[in-house]
Amino acid sequence: MSDSPAARLQKLFEGHRLTPTQRRIAHCMVRGAAEVPFLSSVELAELAGVSQPSVTRFAVALGFDGYPALRRHLREVAPAERTAEGPGDAYNEYQQAVLGEIENLRQLAAALADPAPVQEAGRLLAASVPLPVLGLRAASSQARGFAYFAAKVHPDVRLLDEGGSMLEDRIDAARYDGATALLCFALPRHPREVVDTLERARGAGLTVVTVADSAFAPVARHSDLLIPAPVGTGLAFDTACAPMLLGRVLLEAMADALPDAQARLEAFDARAAARGLFVE
Repeated sequence: MSDSPAARLQKLFEGHRLTPTQRRIAHCMVRGAAEVPFLSSVELAELAGVSQPSVTRFAVALGFDGYPALRRHLREVAPAERTAEGPGDAYNEYQQAVLGEIENLRQLAAALADPAPVQEAGRLLAASVPLPVLGLRAASSQARGFAYFAAKVHPDVRLLDEGGSMLEDRIDAARYDGATALLCFALPRHPREVVDTLERARGAGLTVVTVADSAFAPVARHSDLLIPAPVGTGLAFDTACAPMLLGRVLLEAMADALPDAQARLEAFDARAAARGLFVE
């Protein structure tokens, strides 16, 4: 993508953890990159459909003292003069979000050049019977997807996708029944309850394997093995293609470490065919 005003603005926002409201402001600014450096905070708030204090908090989140400092910076990095557009400038915000996810997947592919962490995680997960799989709030769909497929090859998978006082009881029960490891999916915004649960799990003697958006995520210090997969932040809400794919990679590694995984899959397929479970 060429170094257009919109592209330079996009670079300004990268690397910052923004709330959905703040991302709305960022998207508005990218769309109006030529005009935004000359708008007041009130005008930008009206354009983005947010409150004026939200614009101020947005500027502070980017590391500026306030909106006036941000606006001065914008006049330097995104001047109003329009240059000839290159092919990349034709991408709208939805396409940019997809391209961002493609880049996240490239980063994941590069990280997997060393398969040792994933293979070690696969062995840990395969050896734990039962296997608790934790994912709350934004990470619940990742945990549920992993648990659904894992149950086809693992003898006892226990999905933990709801918080509350019983979560600790279920961790204790899994450990009592023989669990040696726990798989956690941890995605922004990170619930405090996940951090507390991992601390409890390790205190109970479980080895914690974590898929998180960053090696510096809040769950890192409560994880024995953390494998990062970046999330997309180009839309109002995070996109998590890389964490989902990493979950499938871990599933593959776990199946490779289970001696009867193929037999379990074939038995499931036979039962499914007998029941007419799928329309094919």
